[in-house]
Amino acid sequence: MHGGDIVAEVLAAQGVPFLFTLCGGHISPILVASKQRGIRVVDTRHEATAVFAADAVARLTGRPGVAAVTAGPGLTNSVTAIKNALMAQSPVVLLGGAAPTALQGRGALQDIDQAALMRPHVKWMQRVRRVRDLGPAVEAAFRSAQEGVPGPVFVECPVDLLYDEATIRQWYGADRGGKTLADRAVKTYLRWHVNRMFAGAGQFMPGPRIQVAPPAPGADAVAKLAGQLAAAERPVLLIGSQAMLDPANAARLAAAVEKIGAPVYLSGMARGLLGRDHPVQMRHKRREALKEADFVLLAGVPCDFRLDYGNHIRRSATYAAVNRSKEDLTKNRKPDLGILADPALCLMQLAEQMPAAVRWSGWAAGLRARDGQRNAEIAEQALAPTAAVNPLQLCRLVDERIGPQSIIIGDGGDIVATAAYIVQPPGPLRWLDPGAFGTLGVGAGFALGAKLVHPEADVWVIFGDGSVGYSLSEFDTFVRHGAPVLAVVGNDASWSQIAREQVEMLGDAVGTELTHSDYDRVAAGFGAAGFRTDDPELAPDMLDDALASARQAAPALVNVILGKTDFRKGSISM
Repeated sequence: MHGGDIVAEVLAAQGVPFLFTLCGGHISPILVASKQRGIRVVDTRHEATAVFAADAVARLTGRPGVAAVTAGPGLTNSVTAIKNALMAQSPVVLLGGAAPTALQGRGALQDIDQAALMRPHVKWMQRVRRVRDLGPAVEAAFRSAQEGVPGPVFVECPVDLLYDEATIRQWYGADRGGKTLADRAVKTYLRWHVNRMFAGAGQFMPGPRIQVAPPAPGADAVAKLAGQLAAAERPVLLIGSQAMLDPANAARLAAAVEKIGAPVYLSGMARGLLGRDHPVQMRHKRREALKEADFVLLAGVPCDFRLDYGNHIRRSATYAAVNRSKEDLTKNRKPDLGILADPALCLMQLAEQMPAAVRWSGWAAGLRARDGQRNAEIAEQALAPTAAVNPLQLCRLVDERIGPQSIIIGDGGDIVATAAYIVQPPGPLRWLDPGAFGTLGVGAGFALGAKLVHPEADVWVIFGDGSVGYSLSEFDTFVRHGAPVLAVVGNDASWSQIAREQVEMLGDAVGTELTHSDYDRVAAGFGAAGFRTDDPELAPDMLDDALASARQAAPALVNVILGKTDFRKGSISM
């Protein structure tokens, strides 16, 4: 076997179903060997898309997603997606090609200091220098990606470790002649170098699938947490993405939250955990609820900009937090009770200790009434006429078409933030967004990964007209790989998330203006079905036609021209 075979053997032993990539000569042996072992190799049109797709697989399966990219610019193109996975705490294994070991630093093709580039953006990395170390390095990557706080890892695989020994000896010219002392010295060094690279190469056997148990909370800490919650009159739970790291436990987690019975807000990947319209789940006016609460539990959520760095929680309230990350547990504000453990395990154990008689019906009823009032306001605003399609009405139309197996992906600014108020995921692990990094461009990769993991699902991508520019070429990928996703583009000819405040505060729209481009025609050019409308009366039928197209195995894009509203006036995040 050559080095590519060894890497592929590990991937197969770890149960990897998909290898996402953009081809390159530095990684070809990995791709070919993976295909030979039944791993589906899915090639994209940009390396970031490959990593985003691996990220989606990780989030939806709980197992590390895997991407392979070529050296130099292939790796630099992946950095944004890798950093997004790091901040989202998503376990991704990135395999990167590299220049030949003996030629690094000598001007070889696409040769850069890849370790210096990647080290700040991954939780673990290894540069492999011998063939015998390839397998152990990839196995170590799978372990590290899942341990503690999950995250992306990187293994650098130089091209001369991936091909067979005879080919590499020929490439290095170890059998070439030479009469001068310098020629003989170079030949001797190269022979020694190749011998060292391949020493012990045939001794590796892949081990079993690596499973890492999540960190469990201590019994005393859970008991103390249960006592604090039981004593509260106005408790609020806020559950975030980290609670969803083990998809197999989603149903148990939902049952635990229901049994606890305290009002709960869901964020990030936890959206949809309780399905639609669950009585303990609140959706609006979260800031007001947190400021009124006398007990707040953050489960897998840090006190970052989304909570105004902890200022949304009043100082007189009891503040508890559970998080796998020690840094996130105390970020910006130290909790009265901090539990360094997996949030899902903690909530499930908390539910077992809560007395059945504890209920907060009056407090919850008040929050639900406020939710109902806000929903009524949104419904009224959605009916207001605009120059084209009202963005709130578009989101309501999408929400009406969400079925029990639908997956919703948000990739945009203003339109996705609007959709977050209106579009409800039907169940756990049915909503994907970038996470804390706020990265635009995740849409195509997330949709690709989601559709491959759940081919039976309707996969919806809500794009802004700014963010869709990152993903348009991937409609070719959707068509070639049989991934019929449905994209809805909110087209207001603007980077509205930025323009909304920039124009008001600085009086200039520079850099934020787009045009009502024909994104539907671009998608159609790649073989997808394209639809376009600026008519509110035609929008429902057009969405139905696009959904029918996706269900008949043809990717579809609906380009919806939007009117302007002031729904999100004053919303700016820093």
